[in-house]
Amino acid sequence: MKRYTIGIDFGTLSGRALLVDAVTGEELATSVLEYAHGVMDEALPDGTPLPQDWALQHPRDYLSVVHATVPAVLKEAGVSPENVIGVGIDFTASTLLPVTEDGTPLCFLEEYKSEPHAYAKLWKHHSPQEQAARMTRIAKERGEAWLENYGGKVSSEWTLPKLLETLEEAPGLCEAAYAFVEAGDWLVWQLTGVRTYNACAAGYKAQWSKQEGFPSREYLSALHPGLADLAYDKMFLPPLAMGSKAGELTERVAAMCGLCPGTAVAAANIDAHAGVPAAGIDGPGKMLAIVGTSTCHMVLGCENKPVPGICGSPEDGLLPGYFGYEAGQTCVGDGFAWFNENCLPASYVLEAAADGVNIHAYLREKASALRPGESGLLALDWFNGNRSILVDADLSGMILGLTLQTKPEEIYRALLEATAYGTRMIIENYRAHGVEVNEFYATGGIARKDPLMMQIYADVLRMPVHVVGSQQGPALGSAMYAAVAAGEEKGGYADIASAVRALAPKQTVLYTPVEENAAVYDVLFEEYRRLHDYFGRGGADTMKTLKKLRA
Repeated sequence: MKRYTIGIDFGTLSGRALLVDAVTGEELATSVLEYAHGVMDEALPDGTPLPQDWALQHPRDYLSVVHATVPAVLKEAGVSPENVIGVGIDFTASTLLPVTEDGTPLCFLEEYKSEPHAYAKLWKHHSPQEQAARMTRIAKERGEAWLENYGGKVSSEWTLPKLLETLEEAPGLCEAAYAFVEAGDWLVWQLTGVRTYNACAAGYKAQWSKQEGFPSREYLSALHPGLADLAYDKMFLPPLAMGSKAGELTERVAAMCGLCPGTAVAAANIDAHAGVPAAGIDGPGKMLAIVGTSTCHMVLGCENKPVPGICGSPEDGLLPGYFGYEAGQTCVGDGFAWFNENCLPASYVLEAAADGVNIHAYLREKASALRPGESGLLALDWFNGNRSILVDADLSGMILGLTLQTKPEEIYRALLEATAYGTRMIIENYRAHGVEVNEFYATGGIARKDPLMMQIYADVLRMPVHVVGSQQGPALGSAMYAAVAAGEEKGGYADIASAVRALAPKQTVLYTPVEENAAVYDVLFEEYRRLHDYFGRGGADTMKTLKKLRA
């Protein structure tokens, strides 16, 4: 009998389902649905305005993805639902959602439709920066041992700052909520009727460890008298390891999706982290960059070493048997999209349309004709703050060297280069603190679509760049974990290592450094480092002053 699994990947702007042959790894069908509400960063659906640095989503969009894309891939591939042995889900994190006892999001209720705290707080909801800074300060004062395993700084992107913000600004909502759940876990709950907490999100976003558990009640109470009870009573559960079976599809959901009741559903995962097995990475020293609206940089290590400015290094966080190091950049594809939507003359848009290409391809062609350094520009890629290695959401972007002769494609190329410099800062930081990075792999839509960007990365990093074969890396990883959750008795796999050997794509596209380009980029990178340290490490607080004035 043929066996298949489905991986459902929930990104920042859209969700996608991928149907995979559980024997060969062949990707048979993909269906993508953009979120109807997108990212709400200016107003709620009813017009309620949102403050600066808010980024919310509507959970109805997540359900729409499941209901639309799963039947679509089954139909496209002509696969019988009886042959689907498992479903896996990955999600951006931390995306936090308050719900009632039956799992209904509070924002679905009439009395909360105008309450911003009732919606899903997306990973790039950066408004709890003050709470994150306070968490760092009090953790240092108390000597909390977990802090050095998370780069020495708490990020506003993580779970507990968002929960604390809600408690301080909307205590009545916290009292009304039955639970606060990660959006990935909420979807698993909707599919199975079972509420769980996945170990990946708990480990990277809520400071949970296999040895010590969650942060102590004493620490949480030092932040706010009600935070310990809120977290322990309404959020924390014993985390489920990646590949664990969280439950089975209920009859109601199976009927909506066109699948069979009883189909295994894997514990949820973080989207980028699900991409590690999909890239075929099986050991230390191999960095994977998931390049999308933002970028996550992940590498395995055999021992736990404190590395400042990273997002964590939980044991078994990426693959069993290793410490999984994560760092990242908050603005990559988002930055290119911002430039294209706000900074291009109408003539460029018209010329791209006349040529029959999208604006990214049009700019890429023009930027490809430029030599490294020819634009005279240098940018800081902090248009959405800095995740690693400064961990500061109050930093902002910068473009230096503009003249009256500067052309749009020169700015576009400078933005591409800036993301490569930011990645090099992350790699050098890992190496300086004893974590090997010997090989560089990239996946995600941008990595596959933008050869100019990948060549720039190879030149800036002075490393070959391997672009892995799957167009849907996280979804493929989730499909692999679905096969593990189904188990050998259902035609799946005993562990993720076995699934990787059988299902990971073998084909890659290779970009190698060009020495002439790399030599120029070495000079530019040192200037980037100078700006990075000056504006990011206290040389000048200009960016923070500007942000305060804007607010």
